[in-house]
Amino acid sequence: MDPYSDHNRKILSPLDKKAKDEEAALPDHSAETSSTTQSVPEELKPEPKPEEPRMPPPEEPKKEKEDVDPALIDHLTDLRKQLIKSVVVFLVFFIAVFSTINLWFPYVTRGYTLIVLSPLEVISFYTTISAAMAFGLSVPFVCHFLWQFVKPGLTQKEGRFLSLYSPAILLLFVGGLAFGYYVVNPLSYNFLVKLGKMNFDVMITAKEYARFLLMTTMPIGLLFELPIVALFLSAIGVLTSATMKKVRKWSYVTLGVVSALITPPDFLSQLIILIPMIGLYEASIFIVTKTEKRLVPDADAS
Repeated sequence: MDPYSDHNRKILSPLDKKAKDEEAALPDHSAETSSTTQSVPEELKPEPKPEEPRMPPPEEPKKEKEDVDPALIDHLTDLRKQLIKSVVVFLVFFIAVFSTINLWFPYVTRGYTLIVLSPLEVISFYTTISAAMAFGLSVPFVCHFLWQFVKPGLTQKEGRFLSLYSPAILLLFVGGLAFGYYVVNPLSYNFLVKLGKMNFDVMITAKEYARFLLMTTMPIGLLFELPIVALFLSAIGVLTSATMKKVRKWSYVTLGVVSALITPPDFLSQLIILIPMIGLYEASIFIVTKTEKRLVPDADAS
């Protein structure tokens, strides 16, 4: 018999039952003990890390409502329309001129012997001459479109001036082109070719001839607008006949410099252009003087 085997007995004595019941009646401190062991004083607890502030999502920039003047939009729209119409007119004339190049080509070259140095130079010559002629033909239409655009913004005096002298502007421009084509161009060309033949074999390329032709026609057409420019400045009170007479000598010098810049570098061409420019300047003084005399009685009567 094992004296220490009593704890393995299945049948308990009354004393064992009593001890077991008292043990069961005692409160269970295991949970408290576990909680006590797990609880940590507040002083020893690590401070919680403060949460980093989250950056707010980037706000889309607010589109400020721009106050756009409706009149400005209408103005720009009108300008766009006039420019489109001008370009269309120019393209129509360019196509018409380019497609009939064999008809007017002899009038441009005047029978001069010209050479080309590359196949592309032929296209360059035809394009340049056609564009110049198309521009000349479209000038009246372009001027009309520009007049429609600027008319609402002009004063009554400026609008009346332009409406009265628009035909004169066109006629003076055409007259300048004709003077350059029939007078300046042939005289300058023959003079320069004869001067070159004294020491060189002269061969003129089509490209250089086109440039020479434009130099002796287009700028002269613009210079012939001098009387209209002087009259317009006089009409708005910027220029007077007394001022033009006072600066006459300096004006001649200025015209000489301008004629030298826009013409071929030979004295004959510059002299040919300078003479009519001086005549136009004197005509401008005469026209401005007459206009001022006519306006004086009107001012006295009012």
